[in-house]
Amino acid sequence: MQQIPIALDEVYSVSDLNSEVKWLLDSQFGSVWVEGEISNLMRARTGHLYFSLKDSRSQLRCAMFRNDNRRVQFTPADGQKVQVHGRLGIYEQRGDYQLIVDKMTEVGVGALQQQFEATKKRLHAEGLFDESNKKPLPPFPTTIGLITSPTGAALQDALNVLRRRYRCARLIVYPVTVQGKQAAPSIAHMLEIANRRTECDVLMLMRGGGSLEDLWAFNEEAVARAIFASTLPVICGVGHEIDFTIADLVADVRAPTPSAAAELVSPDQAELQQTVAGMRIRMQRILRQLAEDKVGALQQLVRRLSNQHPRQQLQQRAQRCDELDLRLQRAMQRIAATSGGSLSHLQLRLGHLSPQREIERRRERTRQCHHTLLRHIEAALSAGRNRLDSDSRALQAISPLNTLARGYAIVQSADGDVITSHEQVETNQQLDIRVAHGQLGAVVNQITKSDTQV
Repeated sequence: MQQIPIALDEVYSVSDLNSEVKWLLDSQFGSVWVEGEISNLMRARTGHLYFSLKDSRSQLRCAMFRNDNRRVQFTPADGQKVQVHGRLGIYEQRGDYQLIVDKMTEVGVGALQQQFEATKKRLHAEGLFDESNKKPLPPFPTTIGLITSPTGAALQDALNVLRRRYRCARLIVYPVTVQGKQAAPSIAHMLEIANRRTECDVLMLMRGGGSLEDLWAFNEEAVARAIFASTLPVICGVGHEIDFTIADLVADVRAPTPSAAAELVSPDQAELQQTVAGMRIRMQRILRQLAEDKVGALQQLVRRLSNQHPRQQLQQRAQRCDELDLRLQRAMQRIAATSGGSLSHLQLRLGHLSPQREIERRRERTRQCHHTLLRHIEAALSAGRNRLDSDSRALQAISPLNTLARGYAIVQSADGDVITSHEQVETNQQLDIRVAHGQLGAVVNQITKSDTQV
């Protein structure tokens, strides 16, 4: 992780220090998955969730905002065991270290899981998991036994690794069924055969990944006791890294995958790890040297951008609003509790001074006024309709459209000017003639002056 230079003689304000620590958590630590039990769950009226995750030794404050908790497929509750994903930060107003959660999944405990825990507890009490019973792997095995399905991908993965890393070893495959009801007896029997033959230096018990049901044979008590009874060291490589079985606990060495199991029995693993570690250290030193001139300016810009990001400010303000809302609710509850007696006394006095009769009298008066108003409105509307009909008839009588209907026409120039005299037109001029039911286009052929005065 890149070290952040801090001026030891600089004096920070509380706000500045919280902002610096918040930026360090956001930029340097990144997002994480955390598993724990929910406690002190509170859902604010804004829809945000505030709670703590705890285990047997510690607890962690968490906040999950509304847009993220809407996607949760179950209803979180106190005492529930969950896995959450988020980023670390600080609520700057109080300086609280917290996890801003964006994903939450439920950790269920089904029938198989309960059976797994019961078997695990019983075998642990008998000492099958004790480190004192673990046998060391041989540093240079000459013969390696592979107990697995002969057609599974786990066998091919292990063979590829062993051929690449340790070709001189002799390999013996002990075929077994790795899934179903016959898997556990088959594995236990083959472990017994391999120990009876004593032809191997180490045994690799392997299977590829799958569901809890698919891997259940490796949780059976018969398989666990067969591994414990083995005089040969047993390395268990079942499933993927996240899969964990009782066979892993009993085995002398647990590998996260079949390929990893093959690497663990390969004698050059430590040398390769040391080589890779040395190369990683040298590469980091070179990259650190190359980035030294730019890292200060980059951190300054990133810090300024992070502090000014509106999402950070909005989340801080939202959390502050939720806190103030909770304080307001508590204050209102206290006020309501202390005002209960006064309210009861006032309600009693109000009952004696009830204005019900006055309300009834005024309601009746209102109904009368309503009827009177309706009559006046109807009369006014009737008079208005009569005036409207009269004005309409008068307007129709003087309408120019009626004049056109009697055979008259309106002559206009192409520009829309009304022609009232022969002086406004010239020969061959285009005219528009409007009649009652249409419009005509005409051309002036002759102009005749009339002495008649209108």
